[in-house]
Amino acid sequence: MLRREFTKSIMAGTGLASIPTLTNATPSQSLTNPQPAFKLKFAPHFGMFENSAGKDEIDQLKFMHEMGFRALEDNGMMGKSPELQTKIGETMAKLGMSMGVFVVGFDNWPPKSTLATGNKEWREKFLAKCREAVEVAKRCNAKYMTVVPGNFQRDLPMGIQTANVIESLRQGAAILEPHGLTMVLEPLSDNPDLFLRHSDQSYMICKAVNSPACKILFDMWHMVRNEGRMTQHMDWAWDEIAYFQIGDEPGRNEPTTGEVNYKFLFKHIAEKAKATNRGEFILGMEHGNSIKGKEGEMKLIEAYRWSDLS
Repeated sequence: MLRREFTKSIMAGTGLASIPTLTNATPSQSLTNPQPAFKLKFAPHFGMFENSAGKDEIDQLKFMHEMGFRALEDNGMMGKSPELQTKIGETMAKLGMSMGVFVVGFDNWPPKSTLATGNKEWREKFLAKCREAVEVAKRCNAKYMTVVPGNFQRDLPMGIQTANVIESLRQGAAILEPHGLTMVLEPLSDNPDLFLRHSDQSYMICKAVNSPACKILFDMWHMVRNEGRMTQHMDWAWDEIAYFQIGDEPGRNEPTTGEVNYKFLFKHIAEKAKATNRGEFILGMEHGNSIKGKEGEMKLIEAYRWSDLS
């Protein structure tokens, strides 16, 4: 079946015409194939549209493009075969899509294996992963990769731990910087034992590392949970932020499903980027779908159409 026919059959099968527009939303054009590009560079992940596009990742990528998305992020890219990484990169290049983040991490990395300890064995493992990430980035045309330092240590002063993290990141940045690559540090909200939890802490560390290869990933779902006042915190840390991620709260699903005013936040990011000559940010869609199945995938697209720049 031709992809155009395939997408039309999806629209008919989900009863898309009967899906109401969001409350107080300006009605968007109906989702037909192909869709115009979003004004912002939203980046879905694999699996987000597999009910509509099937399980094949290249088919999913093409579907994302047809729905107007111009970027992809894939936390698990390093775990894919070199052949698939290359195929993904080549497909995105043909479609004019950008690659967002993938994660530099260890399989089943336990809490004790944190960069905050200064443990030389784990530092070397981290640096080895940075070297591996350079090759992965070349294959999939990536620039950004997520780094999480791990858990903090209750038996070490925070100043010592911070110095340990900074030294590891400096060495990692020295590997990435010659290739024009950037690790983005992600403060998280998943548990209270994490070393990196706030944007100001991440800002201080990036200033200390002092490299274009070490910046901040400002995940708005984590940050609304940890610190709130997101536009203020964005402004304070602005010159060290290189990447954003999305997730509404509660639920960690698409915009319009929770309490976060993403339409306002997207406008703030776009206007500040223009005012500071920062160019276009990739906005990673690191969240779930609030409704299962094809209908939920179409509603997710509708939510992004409403939240996109006017």
